[in-house]
Amino acid sequence: KLVGMQEAIEAARGNTEVLNIPDAETLANVLTSGIQTTVSDHRLRVSYEPNYVPVVPPVMPPLPPEQLIAVLQTSLKLDILEGNTGYLRIDHILGEEVAEKVGALLLDLVWNKILPTSALIFDLRYTGSGDVSGIPYIVSYFTEAEPEIHIDSVYDRPSNTTTKLFSMSTLLGERYGVTKPLVILTSRNTKGIAEDVAYCLQNLKRATVVGEKTAGGSVKLDKIKVGDTDFYVTVPTAKSINPITGSTWEVKGVTPDVEVNA
Repeated sequence: KLVGMQEAIEAARGNTEVLNIPDAETLANVLTSGIQTTVSDHRLRVSYEPNYVPVVPPVMPPLPPEQLIAVLQTSLKLDILEGNTGYLRIDHILGEEVAEKVGALLLDLVWNKILPTSALIFDLRYTGSGDVSGIPYIVSYFTEAEPEIHIDSVYDRPSNTTTKLFSMSTLLGERYGVTKPLVILTSRNTKGIAEDVAYCLQNLKRATVVGEKTAGGSVKLDKIKVGDTDFYVTVPTAKSINPITGSTWEVKGVTPDVEVNA
């Protein structure tokens, strides 16, 4: 990706117009535009954030069941439509740790109501956040217990390691099975982990993706402070590689099977 970057930096260094921009936010925007053009990657950004506080992943507090239900219901929507078609909207994809804590509740509240349906509409149009460890969980509910399927590989740049994600042979509750129709709804706001889920199920030929091309985000973005300044560079530090296509949904997004306005 960095071919031509050195030259671009040298050119910017000698560009008095850039150097004379007095406003920090404007400078950040100009630098972002320059970097994105050079490496053709819209995920790369420069920002000026004097009050930036690193986001700490929320820890699931030991809440009583009724409060847990309230928390879960803010990011879930469930409906049974005509023709015994299930509708499930998820706005955040839970990770393994949280899923284990609230699994029994989710079964009761959501999954056991979805299981008897004849088909499912899985709405990921508003899903912009999630945890990598949630990918095998979701995909496994729509595949067989055996044989184990290699569904994704995630290459982590800082540690230079690749983690293979496989379908799970044991799950809480029953599987939806492999024969009932599954439609995944997407939009240009479907981002990151949700894109991975859609791409996996699409390429396993288990789901039909309907909607808009997705955002083309990343499984992992890190924000790196630039020296002793209030400037930061946001950069992808991991990459999803699908074992079926040998390619990725990142940057270019997931192309729906049926393209339609979200």
